[in-house]
Amino acid sequence: MLSVTEIEKQEITFSADLLNKMGEIVGRYPEGKQKSALLPILHEVQAVYGWVSPEAMDKVADFLDLQSIEVYEVATFYSMYFLRPQGKYVLEVCRTGPCCLVGAEKIMDYIGEKLGVKEGEITTDGLFSYRGVECLAACGYAPVLQIGPEYTFYENLTTESVDRLIEELKNR
Repeated sequence: MLSVTEIEKQEITFSADLLNKMGEIVGRYPEGKQKSALLPILHEVQAVYGWVSPEAMDKVADFLDLQSIEVYEVATFYSMYFLRPQGKYVLEVCRTGPCCLVGAEKIMDYIGEKLGVKEGEITTDGLFSYRGVECLAACGYAPVLQIGPEYTFYENLTTESVDRLIEELKNR
């Protein structure tokens, strides 16, 4: 398994399949409006590499004939794009008011203790990272988390349900 430093230094080369997919996405938009394809293309790049590195953003900018800053502005604005390597499973815990009122912060602390990492770090086996995110629109089922890359929701969290979830993910 590669270390985070090794992952960050990997050369980014878009495969023919990825380039074809990117071309298909651009084809959905009117001529001269290729910038409209930026969000779905960033999703595709992240799906392949697990995150969107500065080098990948530069290559996307070249592909779409944009300035690199135009891609950086979008990738850094939206929390759905990871700007550094993540674990295979990213546990995203809602940290807004309703979830915090019923224990989201305690759940985040517990996840960190259980995994042995701080928020934003990756477990040594490369399986997990976690972070707090803004509203997941499930206030009635708080505390709640979602897991990428599938974005499956888990509601009414307890330390016991977190334990079961982590074990289930380890055994996939």
